[in-house]
Amino acid sequence: MAKSHVLPAYILVLHMINNFVSNMLTKFTPWRNTSFSSLPLPLEIATKLYADSTSIKTASSDFGKLFQETPFAVFYPSTISDIVHLVKSSYTSSSPFKIAARGHGHSVHGQAMAKEGVVVEMTSLRGGIKVSWSDYLGFYADVGGEQLWIDVLRTTLEHGLSPVSWTDYLYLTVGGTLSNAGISGQTFLHGPQISNVHELDVVTGKGEFMTCSKHMNSELFYGVLGGLGQFGIITRARIVLDKAPTRVKWVRMIYEDFDIFTKDQEHLISKNYGLNYVEGSLIMKKSPANNWRSSFFSILDEEKVNSLASKRGVVYSLEVVKYYDEFSVQPINEELDDIFKDLSFKTGFIFKKDVSYVDFLNRVRIEELKLQCKGLWDVPHPWLNLFVPKSGILEFNQQVFVNIIQKEAKSSGPFLVYPMKRTKWDDRMSATIPDEDEDVFYTIGLLHSARNTEDGKIIDDQNKKILNVCAEIGIEIKQYLPRYYTTKEEWIKHFGAKWSLFEERKAKYDPKMLLSPGQRIF
Repeated sequence: MAKSHVLPAYILVLHMINNFVSNMLTKFTPWRNTSFSSLPLPLEIATKLYADSTSIKTASSDFGKLFQETPFAVFYPSTISDIVHLVKSSYTSSSPFKIAARGHGHSVHGQAMAKEGVVVEMTSLRGGIKVSWSDYLGFYADVGGEQLWIDVLRTTLEHGLSPVSWTDYLYLTVGGTLSNAGISGQTFLHGPQISNVHELDVVTGKGEFMTCSKHMNSELFYGVLGGLGQFGIITRARIVLDKAPTRVKWVRMIYEDFDIFTKDQEHLISKNYGLNYVEGSLIMKKSPANNWRSSFFSILDEEKVNSLASKRGVVYSLEVVKYYDEFSVQPINEELDDIFKDLSFKTGFIFKKDVSYVDFLNRVRIEELKLQCKGLWDVPHPWLNLFVPKSGILEFNQQVFVNIIQKEAKSSGPFLVYPMKRTKWDDRMSATIPDEDEDVFYTIGLLHSARNTEDGKIIDDQNKKILNVCAEIGIEIKQYLPRYYTTKEEWIKHFGAKWSLFEERKAKYDPKMLLSPGQRIF
């Protein structure tokens, strides 16, 4: 008698589970899409797929706000195993679906989107940050790929340590920046962020979980770093750490002549002056309220600089930083004065600040919050980021900064221009830099903010014009955070001599081409 009552209850439970899974699949997947309806998804995977309007809307947009692609579902993993099971389910299916890992959504043209596929919301993971030390590596941090760099900074500072290479904006995920390169004013000294990684955990396009480094699964390691998400999803990175300073001397010098401005930049990064950061930017006349670099100056100093910019049309700001601790204030001041005596900035146009190390690194976030209050942050961002050979930078200035940016003035930036050293980049990695055999190349960041979508599209067209001009006059640029390639031939040219290896790695680690479809490479 007991069994006759237990059996129906057991069957009822199975029936309820089956209905629940079916309802979940129906919720996130239109049945016309066989990619999902035919999958034998485990319950723990099915219950983490969502197709509610909020999830879909978020995954269909990004920081650029000019491009949208709608996924069928958004996946919220609790563990790395969840990601492994999801990817493996697609890879082993007769109808595989595309998968894109999304961090903080700071792409500008859909690079982290997956049309009619699944977007993995990486920030739902809680991989954590652990600081360690070894005789071989020194201090390092094991960091979840979903972690924001600001949280890496905060955690490592508790140990008196920090990473050495940064991006200007810290509210980006570790996996996101390492999939590109990760650059800022420290790159001339330490290289990009990808040059400061000891080890990675990666989920490949086959659903394989692999640990890799320079000495273990090295082909995957070098491929993933700067690989635009094509070979695997980064779930952990072992990051180089060093002793953290407490304060910085932050200095900007204004130039009227672009040639002198670039020569002084190159001079500073070529000498062992002990500087920790070198960047440069253009200051246009009537800089707008949403230029997040303008607040460095006091009100009076800003008026002084803007007055000069109005007379000249544009001036150039050379920005340097020197780290220090409280006990070494006077020697730092003397060191900087000695360095600056060899520079040729405009007399009377040197401006200094003394701020905490954290406030300097987190400077863009501070301005972001101000702009959010004014409704000037969540707007279209038709950015164009380039690497330009040193031999082409003066021609680029004339043809682009002068003839296009200054004359057509669709926005006032910020516009960044500063040099990097080729020797700080590892050519075995997927990231590409200009092919010219020169020690120095420049990064250009046309970081536009548009008032509305229409203005954003106008600037987007201007970006395409800039690319066409560079091609016409023979400047062999490379796109950083590439977004304007539309054909395979353009990607082949972008990767140059690396293309064959890039293609081989794709065939090895993601043969069904499931990962990162938003890059539109394969």
